Amino acid sequence: MSDLNQNFFEKITYRDALRLAIHDAMIEDKKIIIIGVDVANYGGAYGATKDLLKIFGKERVIDAPISEPAIVGAAVGAAMTGLRPVAELMYVDFFGMSMDQIVNQLAKVRYMFGGQISAPLVLRTQGGTGRSAGAQHSQSLESWIMHTPGLFLSMPSKPNDAYHLLRHALRIDNPTIFIEHKLLYNSTGYLDKLDTNFSFGKANIIREGEDISIISYSRMINFAEKAAEILNQNNINSEIIDLRTLNPLDSKTIIKSVNKTKRALVLSESNYTSSVPSEITSIIFENCYRILKKPVIRYTAEDTPVPVAPNLEKNYIPTIEKIVEYSKKLCN
Repeated sequence: MSDLNQNFFEKITYRDALRLAIHDAMIEDKKIIIIGVDVANYGGAYGATKDLLKIFGKERVIDAPISEPAIVGAAVGAAMTGLRPVAELMYVDFFGMSMDQIVNQLAKVRYMFGGQISAPLVLRTQGGTGRSAGAQHSQSLESWIMHTPGLFLSMPSKPNDAYHLLRHALRIDNPTIFIEHKLLYNSTGYLDKLDTNFSFGKANIIREGEDISIISYSRMINFAEKAAEILNQNNINSEIIDLRTLNPLDSKTIIKSVNKTKRALVLSESNYTSSVPSEITSIIFENCYRILKKPVIRYTAEDTPVPVAPNLEKNYIPTIEKIVEYSKKLCN
């Protein structure tokens, strides 16, 4: 288990950052359990719970039947009676099977019982395109969760953020939905366990600039960074904001950045209509309309089901080339 004995500052994959976060939390808090399809013997659909069964045993790492309502329902009940479950649904697309438990139970328990009972649960799942998995296994449904009061929502893009966001979610009493992009698991970055600048609900300005604010989260941050390098060669200095959490949403950082650059491009792999970028665009217009030099552009996936063909899937979501094109348009 050498890869679970990480130093305080070293390079790590996104997958191992998640696994290390769960491992460290389970060492500290014996009330934390894991439940989901193939999370024990197989180690999770994407390997984020690999070997945890060997360390913590079958009473704390539990393979569930293929029934999303049963997984979420059991986890909610366990959370209400004193445990801290980490429930895993293999794909965010399967939320449709469990929306009653998620929206009408998990999100509302603390409110309906006046805070006397809480449901400290982390629901991990995977979303996004990139594997030609088809329309039922490739969606970005974060706007469903963002629309539901009572649920925190985290979508980290970097291993360090994945570790700290998950660790924080496992300490608090508020239920948290944790959506991991399926193409980020093999990505690498530095993990700093002693990161003193980290704050749950606080966006991260990963690149400072003066000409345009590019606002995004999850895998689209990688696209924004690559586009920013190209824009820099064209004398356009872009500021990139990684939201990290969508609830709480750090609107202050968004507004401050746009007030400085006076231009904004909002990126997302979700659909265009009634999306996360729709909400962020509204926030920008409500607070920055007097100083905007150009209307905000929201650049998202198409308003269609996700195509399965690799070439169609690639162009269904934002591309680096189009991010550069839209940014140039905003900057004349």
